[in-house]
Amino acid sequence: MASTSTSSTVSPLSRLNFPLMSFKRGTNSQNHMTIPSTSIHFHLHNKLDISHSSSRISRFRPDGFSLYSLSVDHDQFEDPTNSLSSDNTTQEQLQVQSSMWNWEGYSIRYQYSGSSGPALVLVHGFGANSDHWRKNIPVLATSHRVYSIDLIGYGYSDKPNPRDFGDKPFYTFETWGTQLNEFCNDVVKDQAFFICNSIGGLVGLQAAVTEPQICKGMILLNISLRMLHIKKQPLLVRPLIRSFQSLLRNTALGKIFFKTVATAESVRSILCQCYNDTSQVTEELVQKILQPGLEPGAVDVFLEFICYSEGPLPEELLPQVECPILIAWGDKDPWEPIELGRAYENFDSVEDFVVLPNVGHCPQDEAPHLVNPLVQSFVARHATTPASESKAS
Repeated sequence: MASTSTSSTVSPLSRLNFPLMSFKRGTNSQNHMTIPSTSIHFHLHNKLDISHSSSRISRFRPDGFSLYSLSVDHDQFEDPTNSLSSDNTTQEQLQVQSSMWNWEGYSIRYQYSGSSGPALVLVHGFGANSDHWRKNIPVLATSHRVYSIDLIGYGYSDKPNPRDFGDKPFYTFETWGTQLNEFCNDVVKDQAFFICNSIGGLVGLQAAVTEPQICKGMILLNISLRMLHIKKQPLLVRPLIRSFQSLLRNTALGKIFFKTVATAESVRSILCQCYNDTSQVTEELVQKILQPGLEPGAVDVFLEFICYSEGPLPEELLPQVECPILIAWGDKDPWEPIELGRAYENFDSVEDFVVLPNVGHCPQDEAPHLVNPLVQSFVARHATTPASESKAS
């Protein structure tokens, strides 16, 4: 196990899934190491001037390119659906803890809250991390055991150099799906509901297909359509895509391009196109997204994802899933059009397709007052019902 590790918030550019943001962090040899939230906040504040409990995601696609980013102030958020009592037990349940999990020799950061009820595992999209669920964890934790994981290569989890794995791609949905299932076995120690955003939805689907006994049900929030997947491109265009990917990954052009997007101006523009409500794009938010992207090592993962336009598609995984699925879609998503997403409601495993009005690509962050009750009602319907019976009903 390496003595130091790097985690990143990864940003897909041009739907080819380019990584961008990065943090560095030391590992710990213990499988589970609880880290007080205050100590993480202090460390990150001193080093990066960024709060541990911040997260908001966005993506920008001018001419086919896109960028994910995140940030939201932990202390300033107040969920209108969160009617908290002053009871000490309730307050204790709402505290969000951070821990490190040793997976395959890598340190994986996760957050958790809640001491009773069904288990939920929240899965972020590219460019985000478990902090992106900051507006959801304490609300859902009043009646659930909630876990939010940093997928390897993201957030404060390790970010191994993709070139260390030779010609075999490492950052794939198969890798993340395996990580998610083993997280449920090792940490959650129970079946769980997967709540997934964007390409995190592909991770949840892959995990559910690989080990169907683990996932009791799944909510997909604006799952990625993967429109730039190689299978969705005309045959004549495919060689050009591969050449472009290779050019960015193996020449100086990639690093130059990375520098053009890792600026305050670019990040601000990206954020203003991600959420339908642009009033949330503050200078503080811009800096909290920008600074991690200036850390050493982020460019390696960034360039690796240029080459990942393969892997599974949602329409290939959905027919194989045995657990019930609810799809919710922000109808103002500029990159994953709801008109195309509606095709997924025709699969047998999808029990409902919910339109979230005037919401963009990341509903859990932009509209938690819509998403949190949706999660609660879905889980309540299926918590005590075996997955096979849920599907049959």
